[in-house]
Amino acid sequence: MTRPVFYLPARSPRPAAFGLCILVALGSVAPAGAAPDFPVSAQQRETAQKVASAGVALSELAPNAPDSHTVKAGDTLWGISGLFLKSPWRWPELWGMNLEQIRNPHLIYPGQVLYLDTSDGRARLRMGQAVDGSVVKLSPQVRLSALTTTAIASIPFNLIEPFLNEAVIFDSNTLAEAPRIVATREGRVLMARGDTAYVRGNLGKDTVFRIFREAKPLRDPTTKEILGYEAPYVGTAELVRSGERSRVDEKESSAPVPDSFIVTSIRQEASVGDRLAPVTAREYSNYVPRAPQGELAGQIASVYGDAVTAGQNQIVTLNRGKSDGVERGHVLALWQDGPEVVDRTGSVPTRLKLPDERHGMLFVFQVFERMSYALILSVKEPVKPGDRFSQP
Repeated sequence: MTRPVFYLPARSPRPAAFGLCILVALGSVAPAGAAPDFPVSAQQRETAQKVASAGVALSELAPNAPDSHTVKAGDTLWGISGLFLKSPWRWPELWGMNLEQIRNPHLIYPGQVLYLDTSDGRARLRMGQAVDGSVVKLSPQVRLSALTTTAIASIPFNLIEPFLNEAVIFDSNTLAEAPRIVATREGRVLMARGDTAYVRGNLGKDTVFRIFREAKPLRDPTTKEILGYEAPYVGTAELVRSGERSRVDEKESSAPVPDSFIVTSIRQEASVGDRLAPVTAREYSNYVPRAPQGELAGQIASVYGDAVTAGQNQIVTLNRGKSDGVERGHVLALWQDGPEVVDRTGSVPTRLKLPDERHGMLFVFQVFERMSYALILSVKEPVKPGDRFSQP
């Protein structure tokens, strides 16, 4: 079946663009009118330029690639790319399918319509607005509904946002020497938001802290080496009065006076013994879904939280980090070890190991020195510690 072809004027009524390079602000969205510098590597641009001149082979299209797609609120660039291509992370090729019209691959907004042109046996994307389902009006026109000024995210940001400050891997067990909650008012066992906590330890110049439970070591699944320490997140607390300024009498005492804190937010109830770490500045990062440029392979070190296995949209830790070349935005393939079976079809039973099977995709969103956090984008079987990952 021949797909319809749509052509657009050189200038669009709005300066919008299409591609899989979107600013994902960790905690906020880029303000309207801002012009951030998006990182498009030379390799990605070269790939896009090659596709722009030749198009994409029809064999690289997704089996059910649509003739058109209207971008809507809630869409992600990952999902849109997956509509048209077999591999969603290959966004430079998708950009290259429309490079002549789209010179800036950074922005895509709800309301834009994407059309697939396969008229010459190669696939290209074009962007516009359908009038009667078969043609696109070439002249500028007034839009009846305004496009939102907020670009859509590359991945479902709501799934990882809670983990950006809460999920932390410490390179060493620094929490063991961190300030700690030593007492509560009226001897309470647990504290909620608004309660007072008394803290001892070196606070430095910080006044706002995150509260963590005791850290546990994270080990490499194969070597058993400790790669980092993960501490369950409890909440936040703010210094309201230092111990030095808490005395109201002039009597000398050798007993130290702890600092007074107010619990300002809570994920789980705080208790005596919990540790404090300064709140770090919220980092802003450009997430560009892409494959690692070098060889990269490793294992799942743990499943975040108390679960034994993980499924789609859950978080796992990887036994590779900055020192191994892992970067935010890396897309990785999940592998399931082939089981051992016994071949009883011959004269002598023979033990065999079935081939490993690729069964999912990971998206790295937080990187530490020797470990990383990744979101499970898709998976066929439950993921468990020890499972392997590799380049996609």
